[in-house]
Amino acid sequence: MAHRVLLAEDDRATRESLVRALELDGYVVRAVNDGAAVLEAFDEETPDLLLLDLMMPNVDGLTVCRRLRSRHERTPILIATARTEVSDRVSGLDAGADDYLPKPFDLDELLARVRALLRRATYETPDRELRVADLRIDEAARRTWRGDHELDLTKTEFDLLQLLARNAGIVLDHSTIYERIWGYDFGSDSKSLAVYIGYLRRKTEEYGDARLIQTMRGVGYTLRGP
Repeated sequence: MAHRVLLAEDDRATRESLVRALELDGYVVRAVNDGAAVLEAFDEETPDLLLLDLMMPNVDGLTVCRRLRSRHERTPILIATARTEVSDRVSGLDAGADDYLPKPFDLDELLARVRALLRRATYETPDRELRVADLRIDEAARRTWRGDHELDLTKTEFDLLQLLARNAGIVLDHSTIYERIWGYDFGSDSKSLAVYIGYLRRKTEEYGDARLIQTMRGVGYTLRGP
């Protein structure tokens, strides 16, 4: 069955061009031109992926992300926008997006990122539990606890923590993590991984618990008990 992509883009020419490209690549596409229409579309049918512009009328893209995540929608969100400052990328990821692509972009790269997000979204989890110190991950149910507290993780946060837990005590370099989680290496200048590590640290240390995710400067990250 073809994947359903919801495209939110207020520029008509860009919207029509992306619809053609996505449909030629085999996706079923629904296109809207403002943020309010995105939320209405989710109420009617949850897509497999949301391709979202930030600067839209009525409800902007960041607000759309926040509202969807507050509703516990786990649909992968790829932001494609002309706002290219690092602060804009961080804001998009903070709002709940899974990936960020600055305009103008190469169409092949956009399609590759869409495929990578959909691969992660359809990943079948094994029926087992991971434990590191007082961190517990139910892979089948995709639920996580630190001590007695359940953590509310986005899909990317869960995937990243799961990867670190499966390799507890082993230092994973940046390139390996990018390839395993995002499907490609963002490059040495990307801040995406550091942003998500920050999210996980805040959530796993929310109740004063000891740090589990350790930074190996110049190399990468590892998960180990205190």
